[in-house]
Amino acid sequence: MTTIEESFKEVYTKFKMHFYREIFGRFNNLDGNLTTVETFCMEVIYAMDRPTINEFANFINISQPNAAYKVNNLIKKGYLTKTQSTKDRREYFLEVTQKYKDYFNISSGYMQDVIGRVDARLDEAQKKEFQDTLEIMSTELMPDIPDYRTRKRAETLPET
Repeated sequence: MTTIEESFKEVYTKFKMHFYREIFGRFNNLDGNLTTVETFCMEVIYAMDRPTINEFANFINISQPNAAYKVNNLIKKGYLTKTQSTKDRREYFLEVTQKYKDYFNISSGYMQDVIGRVDARLDEAQKKEFQDTLEIMSTELMPDIPDYRTRKRAETLPET
């Protein structure tokens, strides 16, 4: 009998392996090829949902000048844009471009496939219990990783 840890590790590893296979499979087909580090930077920026350069730098634990350098390279390659804050003109919000979404929104397709299989396999009570467990994991058991998509901002950002 497997433990919760073994089962979770297996699922997490399969998601990572799918992601890596897709990333490496796409590297040769890109114009303005991204390095592996740039790819991971883009994934972080996308997951953070329009962070500032400072928020991005703090999250990945690098200096703000280093983050600005990485961001400027990603802008030159067409995967990222900056939108100036209307409240503080010195601040910019990072936004992924459609080019990034077209090439690198890898996880969501596979996740939708897996969730479709979960939906077909589990009954309503099991799905509710599974959803409750995932919500507990996200909100209570992983407090060190903020949910950037639900954070409140003092200013309203333009829709992309």
